[in-house]
Amino acid sequence: MDWSRPWQLDLGARLLGPDRVRFRVWAPRAKTVSVRLLGRNSRPIPLQVQDLGYFEADVPGVVEGDRYLYVLNSEQERPDPASRFQPEGVHGPSAVVDPHAFRWTDQGWRGLTRDGLVIYELHIGTFTREGTFQAVIPLLDYLQREVGVTAIELMPVAQFPGTRNWGYDGVYLFAPQASYGGPSGLRLLVDACHAKGLGVILDVVYNHLGPEGNYLGDFGPYFTDRYRTPWGAAINYDGPDSDEVRRYIIDNALHWITEYHIDGLRLDAVHGIYDFGARHILRELTDAVHAQAERLGRSALVIAESDLNDIRIIAPPEEGGYGLDAQWNDDFHHALHALLTGERDGYYQDFGRLDQVATAMQDGFVYTGQRSAYRRRRHGSVSRGLPPSRFVVFAQNHDQVGNRARGDRLSTLISFGALKVVAAAVLLTPNIPLLFMGEEYGERAPFLYFIDHGDPGLVEAVRRGRKAEFAAFGWTGDIPDPQDPTTFDRSRVRPGEPTDPQQAALLRWYCRLIALRRSVPALAASESGEAGHRVRTDDAQQILTLHRWAADGSAALICLGFNKGPASFNLHPPQGTWRLSLCSEAADFGGSGEDCWPKELAPEHGDAAVRLAAYTAAIYLKSDP
Repeated sequence: MDWSRPWQLDLGARLLGPDRVRFRVWAPRAKTVSVRLLGRNSRPIPLQVQDLGYFEADVPGVVEGDRYLYVLNSEQERPDPASRFQPEGVHGPSAVVDPHAFRWTDQGWRGLTRDGLVIYELHIGTFTREGTFQAVIPLLDYLQREVGVTAIELMPVAQFPGTRNWGYDGVYLFAPQASYGGPSGLRLLVDACHAKGLGVILDVVYNHLGPEGNYLGDFGPYFTDRYRTPWGAAINYDGPDSDEVRRYIIDNALHWITEYHIDGLRLDAVHGIYDFGARHILRELTDAVHAQAERLGRSALVIAESDLNDIRIIAPPEEGGYGLDAQWNDDFHHALHALLTGERDGYYQDFGRLDQVATAMQDGFVYTGQRSAYRRRRHGSVSRGLPPSRFVVFAQNHDQVGNRARGDRLSTLISFGALKVVAAAVLLTPNIPLLFMGEEYGERAPFLYFIDHGDPGLVEAVRRGRKAEFAAFGWTGDIPDPQDPTTFDRSRVRPGEPTDPQQAALLRWYCRLIALRRSVPALAASESGEAGHRVRTDDAQQILTLHRWAADGSAALICLGFNKGPASFNLHPPQGTWRLSLCSEAADFGGSGEDCWPKELAPEHGDAAVRLAAYTAAIYLKSDP
């Protein structure tokens, strides 16, 4: 497929004029396909067979909002696999949408780059009381001006069953969730974000589709039984008829970038994407997205979630890689979480040492080919030398909170002082930091797993599956019922100005850290060249220092105390004079107000002997060229 040519979505219902629509669908498993327009007494209109199993017809008298179903072999009625809108849910008819009707105001927006990127992950349904796209808009000033993030990352919004779901059960990949506000609501949110200077990254799921309302198999061989994912049938990327499946998925990626002005895609669990063809689907999709963004005059990022620690995902194509812009680094999270909580079950059994946190900061992956006790095999490839800006790091996200038995956040697992150390560790690394909604003020409400399935058998299967997953971590006892509406309600957050003094102090700490990151070039995401970083640890006292510098001469020294009790250590400052910029013990950040860190450091003064209380952090900035 040649993705260098001008692109527009030619699947589904495409308006050709004010009252004429071309219906086009790939249905190689059907002998005949018709379209039935609801609310009319006319018979279904036959679609004409085309090459490669496509059917299409131009139908007059159809306008935006009209609802329709495809009729396969004169008997099965099904929604459109490329439906742009499912106003009545996953089992209802599709609706015609005019993608050009919305009046965008973001003509000057040029997209996102990795440098300076600070991501805020949120779930539309639980981020506000209303649970809609539009309800997020009044909070954009809070996110951009007060917190200081530069992009929001939306958990999946493709149409899923019911009104309560994480989004990974989506079955209509082109249709924004109706209960969130549908196509118009998502466009309003993206346009408002761009007006505030915020980018929008969308989480998309290309490794499987949800089980309820998934009718793709009636149309064609979208799935394969050669591979199996933990979540259902694998998508057919390399078998017979896979060319059109690949086109369907890449069309979906370009659809979000083009019709919704999305600035980046986060590809869910790419280790569940199986493609043994000569040109991997990840490479082809990334090339297509980058080419389309260039034609549109802006940038678009492609970011992977991967469990493989495989540098091919982010290595450039000329080095045999797929060329994605970045990937989530779970090793960073696991190392930090295990060190702070002491948890050693499940995948945490591979982690728990300070030097592993240092490795994640310095090199990227912790596991680069050595044996993993959890996996009972060697794991990973060497990431040393790759630009740090290729890695997205975090202390919390929807998976690492929501896939706990009771959805407990770090704010309920570790001390207030440790929360501040965590914030500095995430926000001041040379990587791209990601925050999970509510993290910035220490939200205590859990983030639980919730569903709204209509099939009782499926609901029970989900309940059993969740319990089996938790067994590996030793989590027992009563688990919140995913189908119960109260499970969803308990997961709501309350962003904005917190009334709890400790939460207000933590929010001020996060805001100051982000402001520092954005104002000091040495603290931006590091590409390469004259920028650099070096990590040192005092394993006996559990202190980590991160020295960062940039081409403009700016430099920072970040001191992170992971010590559980009082500690004494000698701080070795690099060349130059260093002045204390931030300290977590300051009264403004809920600390004791005691001056434990020296106000100034210089090598000519010798090593600085520092006595610390448990879990403190300090940031020094170089004050001379």
